[in-house]
Amino acid sequence: MSENQRRDFIGMALGGGVAFGAVASLIAMKKTWDPLPSVVSAGFTTVDISALQEGEIMTVEWRKKPVYILRMAKDDPDAEKFLGKRNIKIGDAIYTIGVQICTHLGCIPGYESSKKEFLCACHGGRFNSSGINEPGTPPPVPMEIPPFKLIDGGKKLLLGEAGEEYQQLAIKGGK
Repeated sequence: MSENQRRDFIGMALGGGVAFGAVASLIAMKKTWDPLPSVVSAGFTTVDISALQEGEIMTVEWRKKPVYILRMAKDDPDAEKFLGKRNIKIGDAIYTIGVQICTHLGCIPGYESSKKEFLCACHGGRFNSSGINEPGTPPPVPMEIPPFKLIDGGKKLLLGEAGEEYQQLAIKGGK
């Protein structure tokens, strides 16, 4: 084998190895950018809200997060006060929805139905029944409103898709 043929072979082998490594690296990088299968499969959650009674709360899991759906009591002062801002009206009932995670340090606040507020036992954070942080308590902002859409004539809620009702709330802001 002549010296030139040997150098050409070594150069092509090295170039092929580098090209293979580059392609393998790009494939690996793309796989890290793709969402995990568990996240993709949990992208949409359908919840039947037709059985909720006045003042009753339901908590469901959406994308590994607890989401509350509260059918507000008629005597709740926050029901009408935040209608169209944080609360939605379906038929003659007013509902509020939010990710039940404290915006202070990520704890899960419990709902106190007698006080009509969410209380985070870890650091004393308080949110009103509409999910808005109470002044003077640690949470800096209201609880997040997940994207949702009303389906089946308002009997069900589809979490994960931004419907008309969500767009109206998102445009007006949280407070």
